[in-house]
Amino acid sequence: MWQTFIDWDKQLFLFINGHHSPFFDNVMMVFSATWIWTPLFLIILWLLFQSYGLKKTVYLLLFSALLIALSDRTSVVLFKDVFLRLRPCHNPEWEGKLHLINNYCGGQYGFISSHACNHFALVTFLFPLLYKKHKWVVSGLIIWASFVAYSRVYLGVHYPADVFVGSIIGILIGTLISLLIQKTHILQ
Repeated sequence: MWQTFIDWDKQLFLFINGHHSPFFDNVMMVFSATWIWTPLFLIILWLLFQSYGLKKTVYLLLFSALLIALSDRTSVVLFKDVFLRLRPCHNPEWEGKLHLINNYCGGQYGFISSHACNHFALVTFLFPLLYKKHKWVVSGLIIWASFVAYSRVYLGVHYPADVFVGSIIGILIGTLISLLIQKTHILQ
């Protein structure tokens, strides 16, 4: 059964990575870059400030930093460094079969996707903070995180299972930090 899942994961990977175009190559590279999201982060910061004021927003930024540090370290220390699953772009099995852009590949191991884990942790964390006043923003954030996760498979740096499990772990971490905020009562 496990081998069936691995085979399915590889087939889905090849399907996604194999359907590309010059336009989407550029789009996916941009979506994987961190700097492109600066305006989005500034908008989120502004919405948090409008909703919670300066003092609570500062607390939320501190919890956000904790969240990203926790999700990023979890994805590396508890997964990549343990499972040692080669990224598709580093796997000799795929040599000459992948569509890579500018030879972009990343670190040697890919299970789980740190991009997916971090983005879904942040979206899950922001969901209860923004949902009441800014439903449209939350919907956009879910689409954004999903697109970033998809871009990792498109670019040939992760298998679908890497981004799926990374997303689930990110959601769990985002939920954990949200519950921690509720326990501290800093938003009251």
